[in-house]
Order: sequence, then structure tokens, then C-alpha cells
Amino acid sequence: MVSIAVLALVGLLVGVQLLETVLDRLNLRYGASAVRDAAEWVQNALDVDDPEAMLSYQRSKTILARIQSWVSVLAILAIVVSGLYGDIATALTETGLPSAAQGVVLFAGAVLAGRVLSAPFDAYETFVVEERFGFNNQTPALWLRDLVVGTVVALVFGGLIAGGILLAVAALPTVWPVVGWALVVGFSLLMMVLYPRVIAPLFNDFEPIEDGDLREAVEDVFERAGFDCEQIYEMDASRRSSHSNAYFVGFGRAKRVVLFDTLVEQMDREAIQAVLAHELAHWKKAHIWKQLAASAVQMAVVFAFLWWVTTSQWVYAAFGLPEVTYAALGIGLLYAAPVLSLTAPLTNRLSLAHEREADDFAAETMGEIESMARALRTLAGENLSNPFPHPAYAAFHLTHPPIPERIRRLREQYGDADGGDGVADDEHGSGPDVPPAT
Repeated sequence: MVSIAVLALVGLLVGVQLLETVLDRLNLRYGASAVRDAAEWVQNALDVDDPEAMLSYQRSKTILARIQSWVSVLAILAIVVSGLYGDIATALTETGLPSAAQGVVLFAGAVLAGRVLSAPFDAYETFVVEERFGFNNQTPALWLRDLVVGTVVALVFGGLIAGGILLAVAALPTVWPVVGWALVVGFSLLMMVLYPRVIAPLFNDFEPIEDGDLREAVEDVFERAGFDCEQIYEMDASRRSSHSNAYFVGFGRAKRVVLFDTLVEQMDREAIQAVLAHELAHWKKAHIWKQLAASAVQMAVVFAFLWWVTTSQWVYAAFGLPEVTYAALGIGLLYAAPVLSLTAPLTNRLSLAHEREADDFAAETMGEIESMARALRTLAGENLSNPFPHPAYAAFHLTHPPIPERIRRLREQYGDADGGDGVADDEHGSGPDVPPAT
């Protein structure tokens, strides 16, 4: 007889997948209608020759991602509900290895299984979807190298944190959740230093921007923003894809801003400066620390839940598990993951607020909004991003406000009446590069 605990897990995992499927459908239909209604704006403002190509790209990516997600969930349920997960955990207890080592082996197996399952989808996305729309620059050899290196990195760093938590379980059975929480938060801090210096260089080359027009532009925006000119790098993103982006990472002497070489190629000087000012705002406004604090609170709740699960007998009986904490931890994480997905609208609000604050900082630093607006239009057009997500989908998935909304907000807040290009706003006050609100 299937227990209530098993039914609850099935209901959570399948229920969240059904919700995500509905959100995907709503988003595709809403975006298609909005893009077609604003086709002229998409062509002129975003420089997208064929708006239907944008819709087709979004549709292809969404359908593939949802199929992959459903396959993953069904595979997990098949392993857990059939009792195979419990059998594997039982077999590990008979190996004679220390309990922490058994748990690390189980974790490593889950990582490898996940990589094997996702590899065909990743390959299809890269060599079929991205290739079809002109984004892919990877060779099969480079793709395979990334897969192997990424798997090794996940096993090494994930194994270290899992091993640390399981050692705490063995040595400090009454307070291990506190130790585990501290390890995860500390590891998050450590990764902010290790990622830019150790992990990212395994996949890309980073060249410091030291001279030329780009360096002058960087120094100019740093001076305006009140920063010393520190670590600004150009990354060879074009080696893999023509997608463009920029990001800020790290803290202290390890902090750096990274500009994709594709972004440098696609944008003019002032637009690049606006993007750089936006990224600098994440440090200036302490967004990195605020996000870390929010994540720490979230992790504290997760560890409290895991403590309850691992000390409750129902989980061992319901899933046929041996009496070892690491086996119950795996089940606890399966319960926690969909619940965290359901709380995404709350956690995303902080990121949305930070992005708006960074847009404001960029506008204030540049002394005008057209450079930021032009950068946002370029990012949307060059990446074929959906400019009109459904509000419900956006609540669950977007950490950045939709680009038309960002431009419209800057216009309303800073009162740029002619859009920076001598073209008067329309009767809706949306500006020449923003469609009327949908």
C-alpha cells in the first residue's frame, strides 16, 4: 500500500510540474500575441528582422526545457517509488564504508545520473535549437569537454560540501543542522572568490581591459560612478555562443566585472558604459550581501525542515530506507525543492528590486537614460529574448523585469521626453523605443 508520505511527494513533484507547464503555455500564448501586436516595434526598436523567429526560438527553448523537466521528475519518482533508492542506500550500508563516505557516494551517483540524463537534451539544445537560430559556435569536442569538466567540478565541490555536512551528522548529531547551514553559507562566500579565479577560467579566457578606447570608456564610467578602476575583464563568450551579457561577481579584491566579447561587439561605447554602471551598482548598493543574507535565511528554513525529516520515523518506513541520515536527507531534499519553486515569486521580488535600483544608478551615472535603453534593446534583440512575458510566468521565473517595462520605468522616472533621440513620445508616454503597455 502506498503511504501518504509517498503520495504527498508525488503530488508535490507532479503538481509543480503541472503548474510550470501551464505557466509555459500561458507565457508562449501571451508573448506570441503581444509580439505580433507590437511587430513594428520589435523590428525597429529591437532590430529583429522577423518577429516570428523570436517566437519560434522561445517556443523551441520552452518546449525542450519542459520535456527535460518532466523526464527528470518521472525518472526520480520511478527510482524512489519503486524502492530502488532504498535498495541502493541499503547496499551502501553493507559496503563497510563510514557513513559519511556512503552518503558522498550516493550524492556522486545522483550527480552522475543527472548529468547522463540531461546530456542528450543539452546536446539537442546546442546543436539543433541554438544552431538553427544562429547562436551556436561550439564544436562537439568543446561541448564534450565542458560536460566532463563541469561534471568533475560538480563532483569535487558538491562532494566536499556533502561530505562536510555528513561528517557533522556523525560527529554532532544534535546540532548538525546548524553546522550544515554554516557550511553552506560559508561555502557560498568562498565560491564568490573561487568562481571568478578558479572555476570560470576552466571554461573561458578572461582578458583584462587595459588599454584602447574600451579602457578609456571603462575609466570614464568608473570615475563617474565613484569607483577606483579595478578588475574589468572581457570574456571570450563568442567561442561558444553569440549570446551577449555581462555580470558582477565576488567581493573584496576578488570582485570583478565581466563583459562578454559579444556584448562589446554589439554595443556602442555609451551603451557599454551604461551596462557597466548597472553592474557596478550591484556592489555599490550592497546587492551581493543582501542576496546572500536572503539565501542564508532560506537555507536556515531548509535545514530546519531536513532536521525534522531525518528525525522522523515515517520517512524511513514510507520509502523503505535503512536507518542512516543521508538516505533521509535525499528524500527531504526532494520535498524541499518543489516547495522552494513555489516560493519563487517571493524570492524574485528582491532581485527585481535590485535590478531596478541598478537601472537607476546607471541612468544617474550616465546623466541620461538613452544609453541604458539602447543597451536593453540590444540585449533583447540580439538574444531573441521574449520582451512580453505573461505576468504569472514572470512572477515565478524572472529575476529581471521585462525590458519594455524597464525602459518605460526609466522614462517615467527621469522624464526623458524625447527618448534621447529627438523623437517625441507617443500619446501613451511610452517613448519611441517602448511599445504601449500590454
